[in-house]
Amino acid sequence: MFDIRPRVVGASPELLARYREVATSTLGHFTDFGAISGLIPVRRPVRLLGNALTVRIPHLDGSVIRRALQLAAPGDVLVIDVAGDERRACWGELRTYAALRKELAGVVTSGCVTDTAELTRLSLPIYSRGASPLTTRALDLEGEVNVPVAIDGVAIRPGDLMIGDDDGLFALTPERAAALLAPALDKQAGEAARRGELMAAYPDWWR
Repeated sequence: MFDIRPRVVGASPELLARYREVATSTLGHFTDFGAISGLIPVRRPVRLLGNALTVRIPHLDGSVIRRALQLAAPGDVLVIDVAGDERRACWGELRTYAALRKELAGVVTSGCVTDTAELTRLSLPIYSRGASPLTTRALDLEGEVNVPVAIDGVAIRPGDLMIGDDDGLFALTPERAAALLAPALDKQAGEAARRGELMAAYPDWWR
């Protein structure tokens, strides 16, 4: 049985626009909560930013991911909780083509991916546990879309702000993201000023 709930637009376009230049390492100076440390990007450099559209699948049946892709809108980040089966791939080349057609902002899965040779050549930001030849199956048994999920102990709700770069991945509620924005931007401005001073004093470092 599938449980498909409506999309949630939690992070406003204005909040997303202001987070466009915020680094995950900057957020890590202010909070531990929301940091997803166990996943890695399929390719670098990488930048992921968007609203979470959450999916929970039973360990073997990936059928509901197709329903989630049908529901997704441009700019969404598909966040897939594989219910503990972290050695199996629920994402690969053909689903990436579907996500690119829908103009998704990225994919995050608590499990693995497959078809990595192709995924590394495509522009979609993807974070996963790693690669695996084992895959989910289309059994049409059950699954959930737009329900709260958890990855590496981090609770992720539909509409949460997902932000990722080469250093890692964060999931923040819109309220938490708004509260962290000003201190994050202030810190980055200070770091940019210090970097400018060092570049002027030691130009050989940036050859």
